Amino acid sequence: MSRAFVLPDLGEGLTEAEIVSVLVHEGDVIREDAPLLEVETDKAQVEIPSPMSGRVEKIHVQPGQTVKVGAVLISFADSTDGGAVRAAPAPPAAAPPATEARPARARDGGPVPATPATRRLARELGVDLGGVRGTAPGGRVTDEDVRAAAGSTRGVTAPAARAPAPPVETRPLAPVGVEPPPLPRFEQWGPVERAPLSHLRRTIAERMALSASVIPHVTHFDRADITELDAIIRRTLDAARGRGVTLTLTSFLLKAAALALKAHPQFNASLDPAAGEMILKRYCHLGIAVATDRGLIVPVIRDVDRKPLLELARELGALAQRVREGKASLDDLRGGTFTITNIGALGGTGAIPIINYPEVAILGVARGREEAVVRDGQIVARLMLPLTLTFDHRIADGADGARFAADIVRLLEHPDHLLLEL
Repeated sequence: MSRAFVLPDLGEGLTEAEIVSVLVHEGDVIREDAPLLEVETDKAQVEIPSPMSGRVEKIHVQPGQTVKVGAVLISFADSTDGGAVRAAPAPPAAAPPATEARPARARDGGPVPATPATRRLARELGVDLGGVRGTAPGGRVTDEDVRAAAGSTRGVTAPAARAPAPPVETRPLAPVGVEPPPLPRFEQWGPVERAPLSHLRRTIAERMALSASVIPHVTHFDRADITELDAIIRRTLDAARGRGVTLTLTSFLLKAAALALKAHPQFNASLDPAAGEMILKRYCHLGIAVATDRGLIVPVIRDVDRKPLLELARELGALAQRVREGKASLDDLRGGTFTITNIGALGGTGAIPIINYPEVAILGVARGREEAVVRDGQIVARLMLPLTLTFDHRIADGADGARFAADIVRLLEHPDHLLLEL
């Protein structure tokens, strides 16, 4: 009996994905959780495991194809002895056995309810999902359940390097707002070349156009004297490295923004225009814009307000590495409430970033430079950091933005408040 496997609901409003590679062949006999395909969404490039065991009867997609949620990807027949067997990767030898062994499988013997990202994490930690107790509604297994079963939140084995993605199909961007006029025929002035947008680049373009068209942006400029903060980072660099952590300015920016958001919760919100309501989020998940060779990606660090600086620095370093290596999961890249984009390493004196919709504010940071400033009637050299706070004018006025930015500046200029939790 043929069974169809469709593109699952990827959450966070994602409706489609691009097929990067197909990891099985027709006729293969595979086991549950064996890798099936790699797909790219507007959030990340992820691996989708098989939700069932059986023989691959027909593959309905090919690399470079964009498919909608619910589209049939692969048809399975019942497992037979014929065909090449492709099993899920064997658990690492050092991985501890699963605990809390209460079967999470459906009563009819179906697959364990878990997202693709959770299934991948289970494979990396050597955890059998069938023996993990699911704590989410409906018995769904979460990442936290898997980590608890593994007995550790660290030591994830990196998967094998990915092959380069094949060319993507060309299709127009989704229209937003007023339709632009037709382009002129550029060929009349000289030779041209057309290159299709990648799925990620196309999605970034659409989301930026959406944000710029529906949000009335306003930007407040400020500067922070980070002379003392820079000295602290330099003094504690070796001690932090001895604990496996690299302290950076971004770590302090995360903490300062989280503390300032507590005092100014309207910047940690989303606007629901249809209901005429502001949705105030009582959690603080901050996104950090990371430049990659594929485009700008914004991974999210959760509960920043509740974590000490050293933990934030450690988590930030690991998360940025996963993003640049293309190994970030969907859970790494969603749920943010406020975004920080730090272009200081690339130079520049300032920038006006576009809000990461449906958030309502974003903090831009440029390169800090020594400048001649007046302190106590004396001209002295101080390290000054340019800041730009862009926010939705529908949820806050200019004075609100100025007060919020001033609190961030105050925290950066008095790092002892941030070091209390170091």
